[in-house]
Amino acid sequence: MEHADASYVVKQAKDHKVKFIRLWFTDILGFLKSVAIVVDELEDALVDGVGFDGSSIEGFARADESDMLAVPIPTSFQILPWRPQSDHAVARMFCEVRQPDGTPYEGDPRFVLQRALKRAHDMGFTFYVGPELEFFYFKEDQPPPKVLDRGGYFDLTPLDIASDLRRDTIMTLEQVGIDVEYSHHEGAPSQHEIDLRYADALTMADSIMTTRLVVKEIAGKHGIYASFMPKPLAAFNGSGMHIHMSLFRGDSNAFFDPGNPEHLSATGEQFVAGILRHAAELALVTNQWVNSYKRLKPGFEAPTQIAWAYRNRSHILRVPAIKPGRSESMRIELRSPDVACNPYLAFAVLLHAGLEGIERQYKAVPPTESSPEQLSDSTRRRKGIKQLPDTLNEAIRLAEKSEIVRRALGPHIHEKLIENKRMEWRKFAEHVTDYELDRYLPLL
Repeated sequence: MEHADASYVVKQAKDHKVKFIRLWFTDILGFLKSVAIVVDELEDALVDGVGFDGSSIEGFARADESDMLAVPIPTSFQILPWRPQSDHAVARMFCEVRQPDGTPYEGDPRFVLQRALKRAHDMGFTFYVGPELEFFYFKEDQPPPKVLDRGGYFDLTPLDIASDLRRDTIMTLEQVGIDVEYSHHEGAPSQHEIDLRYADALTMADSIMTTRLVVKEIAGKHGIYASFMPKPLAAFNGSGMHIHMSLFRGDSNAFFDPGNPEHLSATGEQFVAGILRHAAELALVTNQWVNSYKRLKPGFEAPTQIAWAYRNRSHILRVPAIKPGRSESMRIELRSPDVACNPYLAFAVLLHAGLEGIERQYKAVPPTESSPEQLSDSTRRRKGIKQLPDTLNEAIRLAEKSEIVRRALGPHIHEKLIENKRMEWRKFAEHVTDYELDRYLPLL
């Protein structure tokens, strides 16, 4: 941290009459955590950090090594526009979690992504991502979910309160420095999408955490509940987070090859091959909830087969077409992750898998434009097309023995994540559902 940055932040806080600063970081599941300080403590916090009990945070330290420091990142200072703007304004700053001696804490998801980005940097790359965030608006947070509309994809419904919600959300995101590319109604009733303009992966992970909070805050101000649950409505599509990814060498897009009719370079194809080879192992990170696997079922516009194409949207991965002269927009799109993942960990494992493909010069299975679900099992086997995990339990087993997931997350988070998800699966497996009661109680 440069002293000039710290001094600038302190001046900004005082000039804008900020009274409180919320220091943000995330646990391993991707939930925002916050500790608030008054502005008079900001200067010391920027130098020394703020202590907290790491044993109380999911996946952080054990009780016997619980002292942690949240060290604010000066460039992340933003005033929160939904809080009072008079003499008691509130700002937020993302933090690096460190140990008492100042070294990075291996259980900090942000550090996990930084470590992955260093690997890319050492190979000469910068990693850029652009996510599409899907979510639902409901009348309240109690089941069963009550939708606001019956609209479909790109619909403009009359007197649609959600149009105002999206507008206010986008204006708020722009006030905190997050650029929005598109927003629209999605395919399911009361489902919406906000696409963020691409940025480097660390900035984008911070932006996703902020966006998820902003969506909920603005919805709450309108008396509405916003949900990022992957599959809240059984009969309709769930909410994904399609991730557009590219690698740059300086100002040059490493995925672009003018000599290839489809413009995908050998580096890009090796990155694709790395993602495809390890996709099933990564699913615990990109799709981390029991409910995530209710979304990943045939017939609901979510991929189930590990295949890729240049056009077809039914594959786990595709290469979108680019306009002539727009080499910087060359990218791949991964369609399996859902919006309830931890973006720091998701970007980290995806980057490691792609870089593995480049380093080891993996060969991708041939692309196919036909829908994998329409192919026979024997045809899929012949084409080398495998399947994503069908349940959280299967994803746990694959991630537990995955060397690349362990290396990407580090032993600490890998162990804690497996432990947490086993507990979640065990609770789910013990639960007697309404389906079972409706189906079996009258019969058995």
